[in-house]
Amino acid sequence: MRRRHRWRDGGGTLRLSASDTDDEPAPSVPWEIGLEIAASYRARTRGLLGRDGLTGALLLTPATSVHTVRMRFAIDVAYLDRRLRVLAVRTMPPGRLGRPRLRARHVLEAEAGAMERWGVRRGVRVEIEARSAVN
Repeated sequence: MRRRHRWRDGGGTLRLSASDTDDEPAPSVPWEIGLEIAASYRARTRGLLGRDGLTGALLLTPATSVHTVRMRFAIDVAYLDRRLRVLAVRTMPPGRLGRPRLRARHVLEAEAGAMERWGVRRGVRVEIEARSAVN
């Protein structure tokens, strides 16, 4: 039986894996994408509120939906299942409510247009390497 990962607030790195549904592989990404992880209730609630932009991506976990109410910029949203496979990707302008995705367990957010540049699309599996917090 596979052990469930227990996420913690902090940073990490996002990478792409091969697609499970397409014959073509995920595009090679020549860089590592910086990642913020919001796993606590407080960090998920704050999300991207009060920011003017985002470098890299933000992972909300656990999460099945998001909103852009009171946000200052449009975002790309990727809904991920338990195995970190992309279920859907949407671009959301400020002031919108996203509908919940039934099989989603995590939500990945980035500035609008970033997901397309990175090759994040339905069926692609992402890899997340969390950095350990230093006390």
